[in-house]
Amino acid sequence: MVSQSAFAFICCLSLLLTFAHCKTLKRDVKALNEIKASLGWRVVFAWVGDDPCGDGDLPPWSGVTCSSQGDYRVVTELELYAVSIVGPFPTAVTNLLDLTRLDLHNNKLTCPIPTEIGRLKRLRTLNLRWNKLQDVIPPEIGELKRLTNLYLSFNNFKWEIPKELANLPELRYLYLHENRFTGKIPAELGNLPNLRHLDVSNNHLVGTIRELIRVEGSFPSLRNLYLNNNYLTGGIPAQLANLTNLEILYLSYNKLSGTIPSGLVHISKLTYLYLTNTSKALGLMERARLSLFKHFPYQAEYHLVPYLGRPLLRTNHSATLPHLTSSRPNMWRFSLWRFFTR
Repeated sequence: MVSQSAFAFICCLSLLLTFAHCKTLKRDVKALNEIKASLGWRVVFAWVGDDPCGDGDLPPWSGVTCSSQGDYRVVTELELYAVSIVGPFPTAVTNLLDLTRLDLHNNKLTCPIPTEIGRLKRLRTLNLRWNKLQDVIPPEIGELKRLTNLYLSFNNFKWEIPKELANLPELRYLYLHENRFTGKIPAELGNLPNLRHLDVSNNHLVGTIRELIRVEGSFPSLRNLYLNNNYLTGGIPAQLANLTNLEILYLSYNKLSGTIPSGLVHISKLTYLYLTNTSKALGLMERARLSLFKHFPYQAEYHLVPYLGRPLLRTNHSATLPHLTSSRPNMWRFSLWRFFTR
């Protein structure tokens, strides 16, 4: 009798032979060859042959992943990152309708993302960070219902963040930092049931945090929230305490005012709170020392240097507040550098 290991080997070999004899869908072959013609020798020196999924003794093209679909092979992943692609976004990519992963990060792509991006209905990961993409994010990106990871940081996007991003029910990670977005952060993003990480830092965004978390039940799965380095105004709303899964909160370098709500202590998973260099005082200096910190049952590292005038503590001084005892093993780090005004 044939052993189980031998049987498994025969099955795998059969699958490989079947895959090898499948023809690649003509639509995908045409699309990849159009991309090959547009990218130049720097990228495609290893793209040998006419079939991106491999042909005979020729292997699949570097960065191209294929899978069988009936009697055909289709392209399911395209990863061409850090290969110095220069010029407009290759629109032919949007003809690869079975893509689940598109990674073109760390290149020199310019111009806007084409509106045809909405055709990639099976896409789960879209990584275009570290390019020179411009103008607005097309609202058609909200048609990618299976998208879980969206990386658009370190580009030149401007105008407003499209509220159509709230139409992505599977989205978990949204990176929009280091762009030129203006306007308010769409409160509709709070309706995303699976969003864990939202980073809109280092833009030109305005509005208040209260407007972002205006509905009870907003951001039910959010763990990391980065709003720093924008032009947000108003206070830190007590509604933040409703984000019970929050672990990291960056609010530094905005124009916030008012006091820090003591309700933040009830976010049991919150580990890091950064409020560095806000332009207006968030509570008086002594109130912060004597009233605020006593509400937090943690050991806390803190940096207290006034925005103007003599420092309360020496620059870069870090200390453990003596009257705080830790009831949990995690450390609560406050970064309040240049936090207070005279």
